[in-house]
Amino acid sequence: MDALLARVIERHGGLDRWNAVSTLTTRLTYGGPFWAFKGRPDFDGVELVEADLHRERIRHVQEGTGRVAEYDREADRVTVTAGDGSLIEELTNPRATFAGYTPESQWTLAQAAYFRGYATWHYLVEPFLFTWPGVEAHEVEPWTEGGEVWRGLSVTYPDNLDTHNDTQLYYFDDSGLLRRMDYQPEVNGFSPTAHYVSGATEVDGLVVPTRRRIHIRQEDRTPDLSWTPITLDLADVRIR
Repeated sequence: MDALLARVIERHGGLDRWNAVSTLTTRLTYGGPFWAFKGRPDFDGVELVEADLHRERIRHVQEGTGRVAEYDREADRVTVTAGDGSLIEELTNPRATFAGYTPESQWTLAQAAYFRGYATWHYLVEPFLFTWPGVEAHEVEPWTEGGEVWRGLSVTYPDNLDTHNDTQLYYFDDSGLLRRMDYQPEVNGFSPTAHYVSGATEVDGLVVPTRRRIHIRQEDRTPDLSWTPITLDLADVRIR
Protein backbone atom coordinates (compact mmCIF):
# COMPACT_ATOMS: atom_id res chain seq x y z
CA MET A 1 0.00 0.00 0.00
CA ASP A 2 1.20 3.51 -0.82
CA ALA A 3 2.68 5.19 2.28
CA LEU A 4 0.40 8.24 2.06
CA LEU A 5 -2.66 6.04 1.62
CA ALA A 6 -1.66 3.94 4.64
CA ARG A 7 -1.41 7.10 6.76
CA VAL A 8 -4.76 8.38 5.51
CA ILE A 9 -6.51 5.07 6.20
CA GLU A 10 -5.15 4.98 9.73
CA ARG A 11 -6.18 8.60 10.35
CA HIS A 12 -9.75 7.78 9.31
CA GLY A 13 -10.08 4.88 11.73
CA GLY A 14 -8.18 1.99 10.13
CA LEU A 15 -9.18 -0.92 7.91
CA ASP A 16 -10.00 -3.27 10.77
CA ARG A 17 -12.66 -0.93 12.11
CA TRP A 18 -13.99 -0.24 8.60
CA ASN A 19 -14.28 -3.92 7.76
CA ALA A 20 -16.32 -4.47 10.92
CA VAL A 21 -19.16 -2.16 9.80
CA SER A 22 -21.57 -2.39 6.87
CA THR A 23 -23.85 0.65 6.60
CA LEU A 24 -23.74 4.43 7.02
CA THR A 25 -26.88 6.51 7.47
CA THR A 26 -27.13 10.29 7.60
CA ARG A 27 -29.48 13.22 7.22
CA LEU A 28 -27.96 15.01 4.25
CA THR A 29 -28.84 18.51 3.07
CA TYR A 30 -28.11 19.24 -0.60
CA GLY A 31 -27.96 22.83 -1.78
CA GLY A 32 -26.66 25.14 -4.48
CA PRO A 33 -27.96 26.38 -7.85
CA PHE A 34 -26.63 23.38 -9.79
CA TRP A 35 -29.79 21.32 -9.28
CA ALA A 36 -32.12 23.98 -10.69
CA PHE A 37 -29.70 24.60 -13.56
CA LYS A 38 -29.97 20.92 -14.52
CA GLY A 39 -33.76 21.14 -14.38
CA ARG A 40 -34.04 19.41 -10.99
CA PRO A 41 -34.79 22.05 -8.32
CA ASP A 42 -36.50 19.28 -6.33
CA PHE A 43 -33.04 17.86 -5.54
CA ASP A 44 -32.25 20.89 -3.37
CA GLY A 45 -33.23 19.85 0.14
CA VAL A 46 -32.95 17.24 2.87
CA GLU A 47 -32.59 13.51 2.22
CA LEU A 48 -32.26 10.55 4.56
CA VAL A 49 -29.40 8.55 3.09
CA GLU A 50 -28.36 4.94 3.60
CA ALA A 51 -25.13 3.75 1.99
CA ASP A 52 -23.75 0.21 1.75
CA LEU A 53 -20.09 0.53 2.75
CA HIS A 54 -18.85 -2.53 0.86
CA ARG A 55 -20.91 -2.40 -2.32
CA GLU A 56 -21.80 0.53 -4.61
CA ARG A 57 -25.39 0.85 -3.50
CA ILE A 58 -27.18 3.84 -1.94
CA ARG A 59 -30.70 4.88 -1.04
CA HIS A 60 -32.10 8.42 -0.68
CA VAL A 61 -35.46 9.17 0.95
CA GLN A 62 -36.67 12.73 0.44
CA GLU A 63 -37.74 14.34 3.68
CA GLY A 64 -41.31 15.52 3.49
CA THR A 65 -42.47 13.64 0.37
CA GLY A 66 -41.03 10.19 1.11
CA ARG A 67 -39.80 9.89 -2.48
CA VAL A 68 -37.14 7.17 -2.73
CA ALA A 69 -34.19 7.13 -5.13
CA GLU A 70 -32.03 4.00 -5.20
CA TYR A 71 -28.86 3.29 -7.15
CA ASP A 72 -27.26 -0.16 -7.37
CA ARG A 73 -24.11 -0.49 -9.48
CA GLU A 74 -24.21 -4.29 -9.47
CA ALA A 75 -27.70 -4.24 -10.97
CA ASP A 76 -26.67 -1.19 -13.07
CA ARG A 77 -30.02 0.40 -12.33
CA VAL A 78 -31.45 3.51 -10.71
CA THR A 79 -35.09 3.69 -9.60
CA VAL A 80 -37.21 6.53 -8.26
CA THR A 81 -40.44 5.68 -6.44
CA ALA A 82 -43.11 7.78 -4.78
CA GLY A 83 -43.77 7.68 -1.07
CA ASP A 84 -46.54 5.14 -1.67
CA GLY A 85 -44.12 2.80 -3.44
CA SER A 86 -45.32 3.43 -7.00
CA LEU A 87 -42.60 3.63 -9.63
CA ILE A 88 -41.99 7.11 -11.04
CA GLU A 89 -38.95 6.51 -13.22
CA GLU A 90 -36.10 4.04 -13.69
CA LEU A 91 -33.00 3.60 -15.81
CA THR A 92 -30.85 0.59 -16.59
CA ASN A 93 -27.27 1.24 -17.69
CA PRO A 94 -27.77 4.87 -16.65
CA ARG A 95 -24.24 5.96 -17.53
CA ALA A 96 -24.85 5.36 -21.23
CA THR A 97 -27.74 7.85 -21.25
CA PHE A 98 -25.31 10.75 -20.74
CA ALA A 99 -23.44 10.16 -24.03
CA GLY A 100 -22.75 13.48 -25.73
CA TYR A 101 -23.99 15.55 -22.80
CA THR A 102 -22.46 18.96 -22.05
CA PRO A 103 -22.50 21.05 -18.85
CA GLU A 104 -25.63 22.75 -20.23
CA SER A 105 -27.60 19.53 -20.79
CA GLN A 106 -30.76 19.04 -18.72
CA TRP A 107 -31.23 15.83 -16.75
CA THR A 108 -34.23 13.62 -16.21
CA LEU A 109 -35.31 12.68 -12.71
CA ALA A 110 -33.58 9.30 -12.91
CA GLN A 111 -30.40 10.78 -14.38
CA ALA A 112 -30.14 13.28 -11.52
CA ALA A 113 -30.76 10.45 -9.04
CA TYR A 114 -27.96 8.45 -10.68
CA PHE A 115 -25.47 11.33 -10.49
CA ARG A 116 -26.31 12.13 -6.90
CA GLY A 117 -26.33 8.45 -6.00
CA TYR A 118 -22.93 7.37 -7.26
CA ALA A 119 -21.29 10.66 -6.24
CA THR A 120 -22.61 10.63 -2.68
CA TRP A 121 -21.77 6.97 -2.26
CA HIS A 122 -18.14 7.72 -3.18
CA TYR A 123 -17.97 10.62 -0.76
CA LEU A 124 -19.19 8.39 2.09
CA VAL A 125 -16.94 5.40 1.33
CA GLU A 126 -13.70 7.25 0.54
CA PRO A 127 -10.85 6.92 1.49
CA PHE A 128 -11.39 3.23 2.34
CA LEU A 129 -12.55 2.69 -1.22
CA PHE A 130 -8.96 3.35 -2.32
CA THR A 131 -7.95 -0.06 -0.93
CA TRP A 132 -10.50 -2.04 -2.97
CA PRO A 133 -9.36 -4.58 -5.57
CA GLY A 134 -8.64 -2.91 -8.90
CA VAL A 135 -8.31 0.60 -7.43
CA GLU A 136 -4.83 2.08 -7.92
CA ALA A 137 -3.58 4.83 -5.63
CA HIS A 138 -0.18 6.50 -5.42
CA GLU A 139 1.24 9.76 -4.12
CA VAL A 140 1.77 12.62 -6.58
CA GLU A 141 3.00 16.19 -6.31
CA PRO A 142 1.50 18.27 -3.47
CA TRP A 143 -0.82 21.25 -3.82
CA THR A 144 -0.30 24.57 -2.03
CA GLU A 145 -3.35 26.60 -1.06
CA GLY A 146 -4.05 29.19 1.64
CA GLY A 147 -0.50 28.96 2.93
CA GLU A 148 -0.82 25.20 3.46
CA VAL A 149 0.80 22.32 1.58
CA TRP A 150 -1.49 19.32 1.01
CA ARG A 151 -0.09 15.97 -0.06
CA GLY A 152 -1.61 14.58 -3.25
CA LEU A 153 -2.95 11.11 -3.98
CA SER A 154 -3.87 10.04 -7.52
CA VAL A 155 -6.60 7.39 -7.57
CA THR A 156 -7.62 5.41 -10.67
CA TYR A 157 -10.83 3.38 -10.57
CA PRO A 158 -11.67 0.14 -12.41
CA ASP A 159 -14.59 -0.19 -14.82
CA ASN A 160 -16.78 -1.94 -12.26
CA LEU A 161 -17.08 1.23 -10.17
CA ASP A 162 -19.01 4.25 -11.39
CA THR A 163 -17.41 7.56 -10.47
CA HIS A 164 -16.96 11.05 -11.89
CA ASN A 165 -14.02 10.08 -14.09
CA ASP A 166 -11.40 7.34 -14.18
CA THR A 167 -8.56 9.14 -12.37
CA GLN A 168 -9.15 11.69 -9.62
CA LEU A 169 -6.84 13.67 -7.34
CA TYR A 170 -7.22 13.88 -3.55
CA TYR A 171 -5.33 16.27 -1.28
CA PHE A 172 -4.70 15.71 2.43
CA ASP A 173 -3.46 18.02 5.17
CA ASP A 174 -0.68 17.29 7.67
CA SER A 175 -3.07 15.37 9.91
CA GLY A 176 -4.12 13.05 7.09
CA LEU A 177 -7.59 14.53 6.59
CA LEU A 178 -9.02 15.11 3.11
CA ARG A 179 -9.21 18.79 2.19
CA ARG A 180 -9.79 18.87 -1.58
CA MET A 181 -10.71 16.63 -4.53
CA ASP A 182 -10.16 17.41 -8.24
CA TYR A 183 -12.20 15.64 -10.91
CA GLN A 184 -14.13 16.14 -14.16
CA PRO A 185 -17.59 14.50 -14.15
CA GLU A 186 -18.05 12.59 -17.39
CA VAL A 187 -21.84 12.89 -17.08
CA ASN A 188 -21.55 16.69 -17.01
CA GLY A 189 -19.34 17.15 -20.05
CA PHE A 190 -16.11 16.62 -18.08
CA SER A 191 -16.51 19.99 -16.33
CA PRO A 192 -13.37 20.72 -14.20
CA THR A 193 -14.26 20.65 -10.51
CA ALA A 194 -12.57 21.56 -7.21
CA HIS A 195 -14.37 19.94 -4.28
CA TYR A 196 -13.55 21.08 -0.72
CA VAL A 197 -14.05 18.98 2.40
CA SER A 198 -14.17 20.09 6.05
CA GLY A 199 -15.89 19.54 9.37
CA ALA A 200 -14.73 16.00 10.01
CA THR A 201 -16.39 14.18 12.92
CA GLU A 202 -15.63 10.83 14.54
CA VAL A 203 -18.46 8.29 14.56
CA ASP A 204 -17.88 4.92 16.23
CA GLY A 205 -14.14 5.12 15.62
CA LEU A 206 -14.37 6.26 11.99
CA VAL A 207 -13.81 9.80 10.69
CA VAL A 208 -16.54 11.23 8.46
CA PRO A 209 -16.41 14.69 6.79
CA THR A 210 -19.62 16.66 7.33
CA ARG A 211 -19.25 19.71 5.07
CA ARG A 212 -18.58 19.79 1.34
CA ARG A 213 -18.44 22.75 -1.04
CA ILE A 214 -18.06 22.16 -4.76
CA HIS A 215 -16.70 24.78 -7.16
CA ILE A 216 -15.77 25.14 -10.80
CA ARG A 217 -12.02 24.64 -11.29
CA GLN A 218 -10.29 27.27 -13.43
CA GLU A 219 -7.49 26.69 -15.95
CA ASP A 220 -4.80 27.45 -13.35
CA ARG A 221 -6.48 24.86 -11.07
CA THR A 222 -7.71 27.50 -8.61
CA PRO A 223 -11.40 27.41 -7.66
CA ASP A 224 -13.94 29.98 -8.80
CA LEU A 225 -15.12 31.11 -5.37
CA SER A 226 -17.61 33.66 -6.72
CA TRP A 227 -20.36 31.04 -6.41
CA THR A 228 -20.89 27.53 -5.05
CA PRO A 229 -22.79 25.25 -7.46
CA ILE A 230 -23.28 22.37 -4.98
CA THR A 231 -23.22 22.09 -1.20
CA LEU A 232 -23.56 19.00 1.01
CA ASP A 233 -24.00 19.06 4.78
CA LEU A 234 -24.22 15.87 6.86
CA ALA A 235 -25.93 15.50 10.22
CA ASP A 236 -26.97 12.60 12.45
CA VAL A 237 -24.32 10.29 11.00
CA ARG A 238 -24.62 6.70 12.20
CA ILE A 239 -22.54 3.66 11.33
CA ARG A 240 -23.45 0.07 11.97
